[in-house]
Amino acid sequence: MVVSSSLRLQPARLPAGRVSGGCSSGSRRGRCRVAFASAAGVPGKDVSLQSKVGTLLDSVKWDDKGLAVAIAQNVDTGAILMQGFVNRDALAATISSRKATFYSRSRSSLWTKGETSRNFINISDVFLDCDRDSIIYLGKPDGPTCHTGSETCYFSSIEDILEPSQVTRNELALSTLYSLESTISRRKAELAEPQDGKPSWTKRLLLDNKLLCSKVREEADELCRTLEENEDTARTASEMADVLYHSMVLLAVRDVKMEEVLEILRHRFSRSGIEEKKSRTKG
Repeated sequence: MVVSSSLRLQPARLPAGRVSGGCSSGSRRGRCRVAFASAAGVPGKDVSLQSKVGTLLDSVKWDDKGLAVAIAQNVDTGAILMQGFVNRDALAATISSRKATFYSRSRSSLWTKGETSRNFINISDVFLDCDRDSIIYLGKPDGPTCHTGSETCYFSSIEDILEPSQVTRNELALSTLYSLESTISRRKAELAEPQDGKPSWTKRLLLDNKLLCSKVREEADELCRTLEENEDTARTASEMADVLYHSMVLLAVRDVKMEEVLEILRHRFSRSGIEEKKSRTKG
């Protein structure tokens, strides 16, 4: 879930290049909005843009060392990828390059995530919190974010630290949706092992395409009936949960990640449904 804020970098609907934006002090706290854009060929535009970005940077509550905390978050999965520090130059570089850029306190210099590993974090939005003293870089990583090779830097559960088990586990801090996907993935992997007793419902679905497809159709129909028969909203939520679960099992069978689905949805945000449907290729 993305945290609401007063600063937002719009998805790249405009030509890549410099930054445009504007600030208004008419609201209670004041709001700044920055959009990626190109000022090429527009007389006097560069000066205006630099002024607006400067005003934006002035609005951040930098600490006594000129720094603020920046958290990188996966735009599709919502996973918290990493945390670092930024100064004015790092934030300005992120806005202009669309690559997550931080400030190294040990080296006293800027660094761009991925400059060595090539696992960049490609920025689609940037958010300031309500106090304007912390920042979220919302973007799409090119690969693992952590230097250990993990998807994110957050894979150590406090529960495992306080009550260590004999089995070492590296579990990412997952949202409900991705915890479910992870569980389904484990059930699929367990199919290759010797089976004791009656298989779980998830394993039965994974092993029987006909059963799985019938359940997806059945649950989708029941969801529609909650609308047609004006059932209570709790019933609608329950049926939607069934649709999601069975659909995600189908995705696992097809080796399709939920992240891929959400990425497609994100790219459709700026297009009309009619245009998007016409653009689809039939396989």
